[in-house]
Parts: sequence; structure tokens; C-alpha cells
Amino acid sequence: MKHKFRAGYPPTKIHEIKTFQAFLKKAPNLINCTIRNIDFTEIKIKWHNIKMQHCTFIGCKFENGDLQHLIERDAIVLHEPKTIPYHVYRSSLYSYQELNDHYFEKTLDEQIYLHFIKHRERRNINESLYQRTHDHAIDEALYDLLDTPNTNGEPKKIVGFMGGHGVKRTSADFWQAAELAWRVAKAGYYVVTGGGPGIMEASNMGAYFSTYSLEDLVEAIQYIQKSPSYKDANYEKLAQDIINKYPDGAESLAIPTWFYGHEPSNAFSKYIAKYFSNAVREDNLLAICLHGIIYCPGSAGTIQEVFADAAQNHYSTYDYVSPMVFFGTKYFSEKLPAIQLLKKLSENKTYSDYLFYSDDQLSIIDFLKEHPPLKTK
Repeated sequence: MKHKFRAGYPPTKIHEIKTFQAFLKKAPNLINCTIRNIDFTEIKIKWHNIKMQHCTFIGCKFENGDLQHLIERDAIVLHEPKTIPYHVYRSSLYSYQELNDHYFEKTLDEQIYLHFIKHRERRNINESLYQRTHDHAIDEALYDLLDTPNTNGEPKKIVGFMGGHGVKRTSADFWQAAELAWRVAKAGYYVVTGGGPGIMEASNMGAYFSTYSLEDLVEAIQYIQKSPSYKDANYEKLAQDIINKYPDGAESLAIPTWFYGHEPSNAFSKYIAKYFSNAVREDNLLAICLHGIIYCPGSAGTIQEVFADAAQNHYSTYDYVSPMVFFGTKYFSEKLPAIQLLKKLSENKTYSDYLFYSDDQLSIIDFLKEHPPLKTK
């Protein structure tokens, strides 16, 4: 049955306006527009001269008289709540520096996590809506980033790294993941991780150092391994010391969650898309890695990601098949034998050719180059 829109609601394209310059360009016609996070208190706007139908203002600031005028003209105005520690209608991703700014002896990250824990079991309807709206805003900011071409003008080729959060900085797995991520970034791919410690930190760190030499990366890892675990004192300080010493690293992306908010977001990603909902975060993290995911040793969470990714490939959920690379053949064939099951699962399926198991870093790079994402629909 054909969908019927509510009376008076236009089934037309909504124009999203995120900057004051874009607002000025679009005015005086704001029909079917959504305006986000613009401060209108600094300049006088002649609102009565502007056409407005089906117009929404999200997180904007107004003089009281202007606000009343907009409401009387049936504009929808959504305000930022003032009693919670996070911005519901934010228009950008987080940075490590923002999350670690201190407010009243606690970082912003800690304040949001404590607020999340307080409401996790018994959220009221407002808190539920705030969190979901926040995560939608992160979605929007995330796709704005991914839609922005690289410095060479080409689309970002996203490759994800998955693996254990408990892997210590002193372990061979940490070192190898960091070196592989360094090579992947050097090869022109854009590295994405779950944003936490362990393999995730190693991978963001390796990508960060792709503007430096491999020797610089080795020296940096040797320095931070003085605090091997994220539970150790000075764990975050040592990472910040390295960033201060090597300030011109390459950008990468981290996608963590306050569901695991007891784990610090690592310092080596330029952009942090932090979510309240772990389910939304996991789905997005897997979906955006069109050019492949590299699995390093991990535990239950890593194996969950392996088969969630396999399901996306198996059913071509997002109209593409993407590489699944296992870096640690013995681990994934003996300790946690996911490889055997995947081989069986993928029989007579297109993605069987997109499974790769290797401990050789250069072979992995070659495989990614030879197996770009395959469009299936």
C-alpha cells in the first residue's frame, strides 16, 4: 500500500543548514529546511521577511523575541537540555582533547559515563530520547566525515581493525597490529577501530605514525609500554607524551561507546564517534569498512564482530561484499577456530573469495588491493 503522508507534511527533500554562511545563502526561503547549531544572538535577523514552512531549528540560540516569533509561525524549535553533561544536538564528532577536558575534577568523558551508568537501568523517557538523538547526531557527523574526500581528492577507503581490548602494550600482538596498521595507512587506506585500548590503540597508533618512519613507531611503543595495561598509572599520560613529541600524525577514526565507558578512548585517533548505544555503534563500525576488516587476536567481542561481519557479507546487507582478513592464523584456527566455521559457512557464496588468513603483512596489503569492495546489487 502506498504510504500516505500526514496532511500538510511535504514528501520533499529537506535542506540541512549547518553554518551561518549556508543560512545566509538559503534565506530568504527556508521552506523545508532544518537548521542546526547556529547562534542567532550575535546578529539581527529580519525573520518576518523570510519564508518559512516545515522549518525546524535544532540546537540553535535566539533572542527571546525572535524565538517567540518563530514559534508563532509554526517553526519547530528543539533546544539543548541544560541539565545533562552532553550535547544532544552536537554537529561534530568528538576529539580526544574534548573528552579529556576537566570539569570539576572529572573529565567530560567521565562525567558522561557516570551519567550513563546512573540512567542505564532506569532511564526516563527524556533521557532515552536524548541518548538516541545524540547517537543520531553522531551518525550525521560520522557520515559527513566519511563523505569528505582525502587530501588527494579521492573517497576514503575505510579499513577496520578489530581485536582484544585487553592486549597489553608489551605483547607481540600489540606490536604486530601497530606495524600492520602503519603499512595499511601507508598504502592509502583510512584506519578505523573501536576506539579503546589493546589492539584498537595499537591500530590507531600505527595509522597515526604513518607520516613518520617505522623506527619512530618502534621507539614510541617502547616508551608507552612502561604502562602496559589501560588500568596502569600514567597509561594515558604516556600516550599524550608521544603525541606531543610527534604532533603531525595521520588522521584515523575511533568508534567507542559509553557502554564500555570504563575503558579509556585511545589518544591516537583524530576523530572519535562515541555512542551510547553499543548496538548502533557495532553495526556502523562494521558497515562503514567497505574495503575490509582485519581481525587480530581477541576474545568474545572480537568473535562476535567476526560473525556479525560475516552475516553482512553472507546476506549482502549493505549491497557490498568486503574483505575479511585474519591476522593470526594459528589463533583463529586453533585457539578460537573461527576460520573453519567461516569456510563452511561461505561455501558457494561470493564472499568465500574475500576471506584471507595470513601472518604476512605485505600479503595482507596485496590482498586488500586485489579485492576492492564488490557491489552485489
